[in-house]
Amino acid sequence: QLLQHLSRATGCEHVVDVGAGQGHLSRFLAFGLGLSVTAVEGDGRLAATAQRLDQELLRELGKRRWGAQTQGPPRQQQQKRPPPPLTPRCPPTHVAGRLDPAAPWGQFLLPPEPPAPAARNPLGGPWGAAGGRRVLVTGLHACGDLSPALLRHFARSPAAAAVASVGCCYMKLSTAGAQPLGSLPGYPLSASVAALPGHRLPYRAREAACHALEEFQGRLLGEESGRLRCHCYRAVLESLIRAADPRKKHLGVQVVKKGHSLSFPQYARLGLPRVGLDPAAVALDSEAVEAMLQQQHKVVAFFSLTVLLAPLVETLILLDRLLYLREQGFQCALVPLFNPRFSPRNLVLVAARSPLGTVLSELEKDISEEEEDVGAAEPSPGEGQV
Repeated sequence: QLLQHLSRATGCEHVVDVGAGQGHLSRFLAFGLGLSVTAVEGDGRLAATAQRLDQELLRELGKRRWGAQTQGPPRQQQQKRPPPPLTPRCPPTHVAGRLDPAAPWGQFLLPPEPPAPAARNPLGGPWGAAGGRRVLVTGLHACGDLSPALLRHFARSPAAAAVASVGCCYMKLSTAGAQPLGSLPGYPLSASVAALPGHRLPYRAREAACHALEEFQGRLLGEESGRLRCHCYRAVLESLIRAADPRKKHLGVQVVKKGHSLSFPQYARLGLPRVGLDPAAVALDSEAVEAMLQQQHKVVAFFSLTVLLAPLVETLILLDRLLYLREQGFQCALVPLFNPRFSPRNLVLVAARSPLGTVLSELEKDISEEEEDVGAAEPSPGEGQV
């Protein structure tokens, strides 16, 4: 709905989805809303997968249309049936390429990974898309520095009429003074935040901002409290990793499925190979390991405090991005698009080269109507109880 309102209000007929992954958002925008979409993805393999999924969806839609024509229900049922939610009007165009934060808008694409020839800029140059169309740029869960790069390109490009950005993976943000020579930091973006004393955010604070307070609260107080064991397991594993190789810090260890139901040696044997360590070379049953495992209550208490501060850190990062856009003269807002219990990344940064009042009022009306519908569908206290 947000992108649909933005598209209408700004007159954008074309959407550029940056960091599109396997193209789930792009497919919905194209097939569900009928928008013209270019999906840009830095991993060529994901772009290829997205094209395959598009074709599978097209075939499925074709089968349904053919079946409805040849074996349709009686006319009375046809009149009651709502129109199909997806229509094969215009599939997304998938482009494999990476954003170069320092390049001019018309040259923002770098070769994808795995290496391949650099794709042609889908916008057709710095002054607009092919045919002179203005575009709406979006990035759903654009990881790390991808979100700041997207905002920088929007600010520099007259072709981009509006942007809608949802960030994630804040721990992957580069910070001022810590990024490679010649590159631009992902935080801070704005001159306002850069001028604040003590504005720096260490890795631990940025990593904490990725956690969901609502989800953790459910684990802490609900029936899934046993899952909290994984926090202690991960902390002990970090100690073992650093003892084995002090150079290994802040490594991403993929989630071990149902790790809380495993013993720690079982958990560690799955986690250590993911950071390049041999479990056979690490003592997993030592007294030192057992002593650390006995500190689970302290780990959970520390993590609880960290999660309580997570919204504060995320708010600082997002306000920095909003202030950056305002410093460039844009209309912008942070929109809580849905309940954070559905997804913790529910804040969407919206900016446009024209006033946003109409868009935000229409969106607020839609959200209110949805909340009323959900409230009407939920049973009242005591309803259905004997």
